[in-house]
Amino acid sequence: MFPRFIPFHINTISRQIVYIPKHKPPDHKDFETLRDFLLRNNKILILTGAGISTESGIPDYRSEEVGLYARSNHKPIQYQEFVKYPKVRQRYWARNFVGWSKFSKVEPNSTHKSIKQLEQVGKVTAIVTQNVDRLHHKAGSQNIIELHGTGYIVKCLKCPYEITRDELQQKLIENNPEMEETFSMIRPDGDVDLTPEQVDKFKTPLCPKCAGPLKPDIIFFGDNVPKQRVQKVRDQVSASNAVFVLGSSLTVYSSYRIILQAKEENKEIAILNIGPTRADDIAHIKISAKCGDVLPSLCNLQNLS
Repeated sequence: MFPRFIPFHINTISRQIVYIPKHKPPDHKDFETLRDFLLRNNKILILTGAGISTESGIPDYRSEEVGLYARSNHKPIQYQEFVKYPKVRQRYWARNFVGWSKFSKVEPNSTHKSIKQLEQVGKVTAIVTQNVDRLHHKAGSQNIIELHGTGYIVKCLKCPYEITRDELQQKLIENNPEMEETFSMIRPDGDVDLTPEQVDKFKTPLCPKCAGPLKPDIIFFGDNVPKQRVQKVRDQVSASNAVFVLGSSLTVYSSYRIILQAKEENKEIAILNIGPTRADDIAHIKISAKCGDVLPSLCNLQNLS
């Protein structure tokens, strides 16, 4: 028997908190509805959000009770503040430095692997993800558009210099040998809570070419998705005959406009997400369930052949 509601829980093997909001188990009708959707569509654009990464232990921002906003007073970093203020960059990089070893070791879960299976049977035209964690890459997916960028690449704000986040981590370790990796909660973008004293001692990374500020290749709040990337997504929507949303509330406009385009072009739209989304009144199919409770059973190769 399934319990009526399943709260976020602690994985007793790893002792890792899994930030999954309360949800009902799917019923047989949910499976049949989504299986029919997958069977009749062979050019599906998949749009993923933070709700699929929560199952790997990365919290989202907005989930009721377990999202970052519900558990703390933390607000995500604003682009203009990062660009203008050295102290903001110091605080960001200090927290990101300490959290990186854990964030970079997070592994894809059954949902990421199921999406890879859908690719293998030729169902997927592209994966557009709002996540910066590269878990789709780790799962082996191919045609991925990182709508909001990635935390795995760092760029200079003043010149073309860029470096991988792993390479930068080694430089940060050399420059900050006394920083301790002690923290209780990782955040969606990979940073953690530190004391003011820890932040003040941290040596902020600078570009080795021009001494300019370094920034992860992430679209911070208040910044815009590059026009070229927006057009690439638009082209992929047009090349698809359906859009399948997984684990996203579609709150931010950069993702919601994908659904608006799909509606304009008469694409079938299906949403699998715990809780309401901004596009519930637009979608042809809306299933309120955890992706990992549904997708693995749907996406085995025999069921979709």
